[in-house]
Amino acid sequence: MVNTIVVLVIATTALSGIATGASLDVSIRQLPARHRMGVIAYSVYSQATDLGTARIWYPPLGIGTLLFALATAVVTFFQQVALTHALPIYMSAILWVLHVLITLIWALPTLPRQRQVAHDEQQLAALFNQFERLQTVRALLDLLIFGITLWTLVSYVS
Repeated sequence: MVNTIVVLVIATTALSGIATGASLDVSIRQLPARHRMGVIAYSVYSQATDLGTARIWYPPLGIGTLLFALATAVVTFFQQVALTHALPIYMSAILWVLHVLITLIWALPTLPRQRQVAHDEQQLAALFNQFERLQTVRALLDLLIFGITLWTLVSYVS
């Protein structure tokens, strides 16, 4: 018989890994490019991607991973799983809630503002610097969550 929690842990770990990779791509590859190409050119790129196709990619990934993390925590609670297995599951669910709140409250509203200041290099630089700080927090959370989900997976597999 397939253990529901193990399936949920595998799914949450896989999605967390994808989210971490996507987040690191933004932090390591995309955001630093603005220093080479200039903030106005980067803003054009950002509007085409972050305000374009990324709207199809990031919401389902973030919300889907959050839902899997929460489902895993709920099933863990109702199945009265031992604390050694339950603790990392609860931690990843709580951190995913925090991640989504940071995204919805601070990060998400930041990038659309670039349309209002599209030709002002100073304001664009300030806006992207603010977003980079938020993105750094989110990327660190993603890394932490992925590490915790790997810990959870190993604790179930071993």
